[in-house]
Amino acid sequence: MTVDRRQFLKLAGLGGVVYASGLARAADSYTSTQDEFFFVQLSDTHWGFEGPALNPDAKGTLPKAVAAVNALAEQPDFIVFTGDLTHTTDDPKERRRRLAGFRDIVKDLKNPNVRFMPGEHDASLDRGEAFKEFFGATHYTFEHKGVSFIVLDNVSDPAARIGEEQLAWFRGELAKRKPEDRIVVLTHRPLFPLYPAWDWATRDGDQAIAALMPYHNVTVFYGHIHQEHHFKTAHIEHHSAKSLIFPLPPAGSLPKREPVKWDPAQPYRGLGFRQIEAEARPVEYKLTELPVVKA
Repeated sequence: MTVDRRQFLKLAGLGGVVYASGLARAADSYTSTQDEFFFVQLSDTHWGFEGPALNPDAKGTLPKAVAAVNALAEQPDFIVFTGDLTHTTDDPKERRRRLAGFRDIVKDLKNPNVRFMPGEHDASLDRGEAFKEFFGATHYTFEHKGVSFIVLDNVSDPAARIGEEQLAWFRGELAKRKPEDRIVVLTHRPLFPLYPAWDWATRDGDQAIAALMPYHNVTVFYGHIHQEHHFKTAHIEHHSAKSLIFPLPPAGSLPKREPVKWDPAQPYRGLGFRQIEAEARPVEYKLTELPVVKA
């Protein structure tokens, strides 16, 4: 009997929630060389954060997540961290110390193919200067098995903008693609105005979304809001990832944005990472949410 990856995940007892993006346009244009693959998304690790009421294991959660990824029965094609690698600090030396600490922990990932992007905690106070010293460019592209990945930086500008220069670069990159090409955008903040009052938006994100509209097979993966969330703008799907430090409440559910307190009876509740299976026929992304520590 042949067992595909989705069946394997189920048989392996990994649990989690599976969400299938319904993107199926122009699938017949793809060739057999564009194989299915999967990658892992982690987000909002906030290395350097301290707050026992929110996470008494603040120094242990990231290493546990690294161990959980290493323990996957099948290793992903690559791993991506969608921002807020570290917790914000006004001290440039401390910012670099935290970035170095994060880097040294994730070096223990046995998969060498790891991609990084900044969050506002990493980059907004120095426009990404320290982040670039450790991890390189804050926006870039890469290709993998027929999918174009575009990393957008909507955090280095303290005003929460992508900015005209980067938007021009983004449009130029899109111009190299055909309308039916498979495109994945990776960013930190949501591109759509999820809840601007809580800084859950990108001020010029509408321009990025407008640039993406002519492309039929687009999916956006982001972080920032510390919870799983799914949304559509026309045919473009947006999926946020859970945090690895503390969860946040649903948008507008409280008078002010406050982290969810740690529950000793349910440690690590609301924290986790995800596997994303990319399939070409039809164009789909199967999301499997995984815990930091198995119950």
